[in-house]
Amino acid sequence: MMRDLLIGIDAGTSVIKSVAFDLAGRQIAEASVPNRYTLAPDGAATQPLIQTWNDCARTLRDLAAQVPDLAIRTAALGVTAQGDGTWLIDGAGDPVGDGWLWLDARAAAVVRELRARPADIARFQTTGTGLSVCQMGPQLGYMKRHMPELLQRATTAFHPKDWLYFKLTGTRATDPSEAVFTFGNFRTRTYDDRVIDALGLTAERALFPAIIDGSLHAEKLCADAAAQTGLLAGTPVSLGYVDVMCTALGAGVHTAGGHADTMGTGGAGVSLLGSTGMHVRTCKTDDVVLNDLLTGYIMCFPVPGISAQMQSNMAATLNIDWILRLAGDLATDLGQPVSQTDLIARVDGWLAASKPAGLIYHPYILDVGERGPFVNAAARASVIGLNISHRFADLMRAVVEGLAYAARDCYGAMGGIPAEVRLSGGAAQSHELRKVLAAVLGKPVRTSSRQEAGAAGAAMMAAVANRHYTDMDACIAEWVTPLLGACEVPEPRLIKHYDFEFETYRAARLALEPVWDRLQQEPAK
Repeated sequence: MMRDLLIGIDAGTSVIKSVAFDLAGRQIAEASVPNRYTLAPDGAATQPLIQTWNDCARTLRDLAAQVPDLAIRTAALGVTAQGDGTWLIDGAGDPVGDGWLWLDARAAAVVRELRARPADIARFQTTGTGLSVCQMGPQLGYMKRHMPELLQRATTAFHPKDWLYFKLTGTRATDPSEAVFTFGNFRTRTYDDRVIDALGLTAERALFPAIIDGSLHAEKLCADAAAQTGLLAGTPVSLGYVDVMCTALGAGVHTAGGHADTMGTGGAGVSLLGSTGMHVRTCKTDDVVLNDLLTGYIMCFPVPGISAQMQSNMAATLNIDWILRLAGDLATDLGQPVSQTDLIARVDGWLAASKPAGLIYHPYILDVGERGPFVNAAARASVIGLNISHRFADLMRAVVEGLAYAARDCYGAMGGIPAEVRLSGGAAQSHELRKVLAAVLGKPVRTSSRQEAGAAGAAMMAAVANRHYTDMDACIAEWVTPLLGACEVPEPRLIKHYDFEFETYRAARLALEPVWDRLQQEPAK
């Protein structure tokens, strides 16, 4: 039987998915399980490594239950996962404690200290990435100070996708995107010992695995993984880039005539509106422009000579989840419980029923603060401008406007708003949210009909590595470009209003910084 399918694995913060595509990029089937992690009062956010692997293997078995002869039809698979975090294993390949997620806030003091050092400027100029609590560098620094026994037992430090790749193939490796923005030089796509030294981790250098590019190289599915997943041993496996790069790839950040050749205001950008807000644009590596605040990410892109510049606000749809939870709690207290699905279905109605009401919402809802376009672990959400006439629909609109202002803030730190912004993620399905986002950005937006962009990006890397396409551009032409929808043009009257209100948003967030700091202080006893 012909090997006519590719599988993309995307182990996200909320859901772990395995998705089957045909060789032309058409989605055939999808299987998923909810991801599970634990939050603790000290800022810890962790999940067991074995649980994550078992859940991943289960999605592949469940996929096989939907797709006849999946094992013998699978030509290759690619794997991506949530970014950042620190997942340690020992010499035998066993976990050293639970994995630390990007949500983990324990390294905040380490970040403040490292950013205050003169060496951080050179580190930023080399990596193109600002430090934040979600990254492996500061997390390892925290462990070194407070949990040295973990590092003494560990022989390899993985990101989540690297762990899954290890379980699939037995190979200890990481990809260029996460390795380089954390510990390397984006111009050479290699580790840089000066960066590692600036992070205070020279003694831990041996923890960092080899860097391999999953669009050029594949390993074979090992016998143990074959037994647990139901796939055939020897099936080629590609290590994808970090999930945001795979998702941006699948959503259309780089298409013929659609990527920015320079960091001007031309070309296209992609906003990934999931739990976090990722705002991405591509450029020639030689044309990367770094910002003065030492924030954002430069990530290697799986096309030669191209890098992706990214700013990421920590929470996007998590803000919508918060306000819907308030509505759900109230309904439950009144004896009329409403499901989260029903509440989400009402969002467009609330937005359509409201008008811009002069409310300013800052979407810094997580305890870890913010990382883009500024880094401040003390940043917190706020609503400014409430009066007695405002109703729930107005507050819902303010939250959505806040997400759009955060996107504009992020694009501003990357050299300006692109000529067009392509949208992916659950929130992009909202027609009214797209209207708000287009008006705040003052640019057309369009969505892709690609359902699982992250898994598609991972599968695309496997497709190119296994020579189903001559290069990534050829794969993009068939997998991505035909799925882009029509442009949605912003309303001129709203552009003028939001231009004014965006400046209020920025002025308020700058003025609130001392308030955030004060909120973090312990009252005198």
